[in-house]
Amino acid sequence: MTYVLAYDVGTTGVKTCLFTLEGRITLCASAQEGYGLCLLENGGAEQDPEAWWRAMCRTTGELLAKTEVRPEQVSALSFCSQMQGLVLVDREGRPVRRAMSYMDQRAGAELKRGLAHGPQIAGANVGKLLKCLRATGAVPSSVKDPVWKYKWVQAHEPECFARTDKWLDVKEYLLLRCTGRAVMTEDSAYATLLYDTKKRAWSQALCRMFGVHPAHLPPVVRAADRVGGLTDRAAAELGLPSGTPVFGGGGDASLIGVGAGAAAVGSTHIYCGTSGWVSTVTDRQLVDVDAMIAAIVGAQEGRYNYFAEMETAGKCLEWVKDHLALDEIGVYLEKREVTGGQEAVYASLYDYLTETVEQCPPGSGGVIFTPWLHGNRCPFEDPAAAGMFFNIRLDTGKRALIRAVLEGVCFHLRWMLECQARKAPTSDPVRFVGGGALSAVTAQMLADVSGRTVETVASPQNAGSVGAAAVMAVGLGVVPDLDAVGALIPPAAAFTPNPANRAVYDRQYAVFRRLYAANRAHFRALNG
Repeated sequence: MTYVLAYDVGTTGVKTCLFTLEGRITLCASAQEGYGLCLLENGGAEQDPEAWWRAMCRTTGELLAKTEVRPEQVSALSFCSQMQGLVLVDREGRPVRRAMSYMDQRAGAELKRGLAHGPQIAGANVGKLLKCLRATGAVPSSVKDPVWKYKWVQAHEPECFARTDKWLDVKEYLLLRCTGRAVMTEDSAYATLLYDTKKRAWSQALCRMFGVHPAHLPPVVRAADRVGGLTDRAAAELGLPSGTPVFGGGGDASLIGVGAGAAAVGSTHIYCGTSGWVSTVTDRQLVDVDAMIAAIVGAQEGRYNYFAEMETAGKCLEWVKDHLALDEIGVYLEKREVTGGQEAVYASLYDYLTETVEQCPPGSGGVIFTPWLHGNRCPFEDPAAAGMFFNIRLDTGKRALIRAVLEGVCFHLRWMLECQARKAPTSDPVRFVGGGALSAVTAQMLADVSGRTVETVASPQNAGSVGAAAVMAVGLGVVPDLDAVGALIPPAAAFTPNPANRAVYDRQYAVFRRLYAANRAHFRALNG
């Protein structure tokens, strides 16, 4: 039996999954541990890299103990992780400061100095925009792009910057911790928007243009490459044998599509976890500067993921849980025994909230919610954008508000899907994964709002880990390439649009699309 460990390193915690690779990828068991996200008043969002590692170690031990799998039976480990973070380490591999999350948006001044000056197109200097497009096919025009985080540290924390030896992302820090080797997988390298996709090398021209030290950029490897084996220290802390192979893995934007069974060219998947996105596989690079959509390097060589992202998707439901339905949830937990750990509690709560939503008719009585609780990225970039309920009346109840939150997330996903379809053929059906796909109510709502057939897979919340397991299957020679994995991930359920609901949603969607433009100046006045 071939066992592998896949670590899904997200914004809120690490989920460790044990798979077997015998004919198909089969989940044996999982364990998870959460950690905090430090949100700062200046727009910063940071995490402690040590918290990621501690969570990895504890969940590994927990998983092996409850499955009774011997450590020496584990053939390999790899990662699926959040992307576009900034982890700066010194020569000993120690972080020089806390990691800056993909959500960090404090580098507005650095973006303006570095890109948003002189004659501009879509907020970017014309000359620099063209240089970026020629090298990478995309432009670092978001305040949250890693290069501006790098420049922020350089400008505001010169002592930390002076101690920096390597620029890493989340997964790359953990690869370093495991193997002692500093590398970046190709998808993470591309996410810096300093990687020349034609030359498949760091762009020296872009480094010079943005003032990035080339020595800070590590060697680039592919997802299925063996980075190294566990060091003695890492092995002892994880409870695994020294030398256990460690494969590169990928970011969530690369591997979740693989784990969704949407790896073929033209396949579209929608993810709803803490964040949300729409992604379509292409065999060429595309960019829509106006809509903030670009084709990013995928886990498979020669494939790209045409990718549109929203900052807060499932995070909106968490906000509902904490602030809008807290009393109901307290009563619910008192009346119902939930066993199976924290994940089971979350799943049960999600079921409860979606059951509550089902009691309210489609359209939420005309109430519309904008899911921009931490700014927005696509199809418009605005860190000042915020959430709001629109069209509340005296007879509006809490159930309508909760349903409006879910509908607002679906409206925004439809908006991004339509923007993608302008430049790339999107698929029908679409695959739907992430925690949001656990609910049949949400899946049907997405089908009704989008007008597409929506397919879910078994364990949609583990799609990233399945993708990491697929990478290891390739690296270990179990399957020849990632294309061979798609047939092993069939749909578990399909949801077709309800025409009556679609008519309601079409009317509200038209209003939803206009709400940002109508309130942009107000967001800036209050939050800019």
